[in-house]
Amino acid sequence: MKKKIMECVPNFSEGRDKAKMEKIIAPFAGRQGVTMLDCQADPDHNRMVVTVVGEPQALLEAVIKSVDAAVACIDLRQHQGQHPRMGAVDVVPFIPLRNMSMTEAIDFSREAAARIANELGLPVFLYEESATRPERRNLASIRRGQFEGMAAKIKEPEWRPDFGPAEIHPSAGVTAVGARMPLIAFNVNLQTADLSIADAIARKVRESSGGLPCCKAIGVELAEQGVVQVSMNMTDYTRTGLAEVSEAIRREAARHGVEVAGSEIVGLAPMAALAETAAHALGLRGFSMAQVLESRLLE
Repeated sequence: MKKKIMECVPNFSEGRDKAKMEKIIAPFAGRQGVTMLDCQADPDHNRMVVTVVGEPQALLEAVIKSVDAAVACIDLRQHQGQHPRMGAVDVVPFIPLRNMSMTEAIDFSREAAARIANELGLPVFLYEESATRPERRNLASIRRGQFEGMAAKIKEPEWRPDFGPAEIHPSAGVTAVGARMPLIAFNVNLQTADLSIADAIARKVRESSGGLPCCKAIGVELAEQGVVQVSMNMTDYTRTGLAEVSEAIRREAARHGVEVAGSEIVGLAPMAALAETAAHALGLRGFSMAQVLESRLLE
């Protein structure tokens, strides 16, 4: 039987306290069948994004222990950061990587959600492919109101959680769990401290405002760096690539008389997305992934 491999990219609302972050990621270290591929923390966002892969059941046990550690050491009543958040463990997406279907990933995410609710006492919403109703597919819709507004929101019948109590955890809030395809967390910094410019550009490029397909974007202030950022989730790079959204932001920035100060990818990105970006930048004609050496080695 072929081994099944699942990816999980939990987002934790802690990006400053190293001791707390070490406790949260400790369950992923030295566990058979699980490998932590990446861990990135941002003090301005006050958020940590971890990428782990592994055999489904081993991965689930590690994720549960990590969520437990985060609930124990993160208090959102004392939390401040630029990234929207509604929980100590804000979101837990599962991505089928090898020998797994999306249907299997959905079933797996629901098992994870039930355990997080039952064992740790957290209210859990299902989102993306796992959503139980259309209005819950979009994480931004669930998160609207953030931690501070969630205590009242969760009491509304239409926002009763899919698992767990209909009241927020006093310090850890609520959590969203779901299955999805790979997304790319892509941020572009602007050489200005004017947040209204980043907000305006985010509105221009995001799909919900009539912008680019599969682009979610918000404006964020990076006070320590003295710049602002267009922070994005690209949910399907085959429909809108990084080169396309980057060019759109440069055009909009120029309209505001602002230069791009750099960009970053948070976590990991599919090789195909980066190859497409390189091909676009170089003006390559007829380029395909078959021309990428590493892709041939993985066949």
